[in-house]
Amino acid sequence: MKAETLLQEARALETEIIKNRRYLHRHPETGFDTGVTAAYVKKQLEAMGYEAAACGRSGITALAGGKKDGPVFLIRADMDALPMAEEADVDFPSETPGKMHACGHDMHTAMLLGAAKLLKAHESEINGTVKLMFQSAEEIFEGSHDMIEAGVLKHPDVDAALMIHVMGGMPMPAGTAIVCDGGVSAPGADYFTIQIQGKGCHGSMPNNGIDPINAAAHIIIALQEIHTRELALSDEAVLTFGRIQGGGASNVIPDTVELGGTIRTYDEEVRAFIKTRMAEIARHTAAAFRASASVSFGSGCPCLSNDPELAVATLSYAKELLGQKAMSVGELNALSGAKKPPKTAGSEDFAYVSQEVPSIMIALAAGNPQNGYCYTQHNPKVKFDEAALAEGSALYAYAALRWLEDHAGENKTESEGTVL
Repeated sequence: MKAETLLQEARALETEIIKNRRYLHRHPETGFDTGVTAAYVKKQLEAMGYEAAACGRSGITALAGGKKDGPVFLIRADMDALPMAEEADVDFPSETPGKMHACGHDMHTAMLLGAAKLLKAHESEINGTVKLMFQSAEEIFEGSHDMIEAGVLKHPDVDAALMIHVMGGMPMPAGTAIVCDGGVSAPGADYFTIQIQGKGCHGSMPNNGIDPINAAAHIIIALQEIHTRELALSDEAVLTFGRIQGGGASNVIPDTVELGGTIRTYDEEVRAFIKTRMAEIARHTAAAFRASASVSFGSGCPCLSNDPELAVATLSYAKELLGQKAMSVGELNALSGAKKPPKTAGSEDFAYVSQEVPSIMIALAAGNPQNGYCYTQHNPKVKFDEAALAEGSALYAYAALRWLEDHAGENKTESEGTVL
């Protein structure tokens, strides 16, 4: 397969890819509640000739190739939106109140559908199998893990995996691909809740109660000491409080206070240490003020780790396809004059896949501020440049085809099996 040919074919599909993207953008869904989106994806795949199947609570998967023995390469797109009202100036705005595709997952899904069509057209050339993974609930860090538990990496067993994430507000041409270097590129994340139990009373008689607001204030301050006094200089981490809830009247000391926030780390040992110390400090600090406290952790994800060998290979494939519009993070770092390779502070639940099989993350520029794309992800005014869609579809397909070509004959799998 010639890179130039595949890219031309992807560009010929641009109108169709844009049509899919705009439908998805107008019908955003959040979390696992992506029934309309999943049904649309399944319908499009079946129209191409795929046997699409449900996987987990709301994921969709399908297989391309399998006519030749060989390894299995997985390419993934997320489908869910965010619970926020759209303010972007687009001709195809969200039709669902309070929800919008502010992270570009509509772009990802449309690009993977485009890649699916390219792969189907070249199915006889696939040296093994390409597994398509469409997942929900990325924004709450649960969809990828859910599909893994349901067997997405099995039947047939996946040998390597790739994801693409569009980036808004990036000062470079749309369709520029930045391949992560080996190692961690996105932090592990945990959402936490701290419940503080006091004893309510009249505000004029604090001696008759136990003030959970006072205990909460000291807990907030005490937990910042983890970062400043218990972690080494090289232990990059952030602990953020984003929510304080307690009380309803100015002259009443409430019975309880609830704190909420998140932690981000680039190291699993640091992540575990912070969680342990949070529970200890919160409990003992509350006790010092006669209250009690408990810490619970909700949805989260581990660090996203990029396989060094796959990173080198993927960069070479991207350069074959896109030429100078492909670069590594290290090359981007050299161009920008930065002294330290950049890491994203946003977490990504594809990390669960990266903990199981060699994986790679690619950032795809999809909005240059010079062209009016001034906002980044998770902003209600964010827009993404659809000029990146064809390159994204081609990159999904070409990277899978080339990796399987390079590994033809390795880790042979059954050509038939349950689609998960």
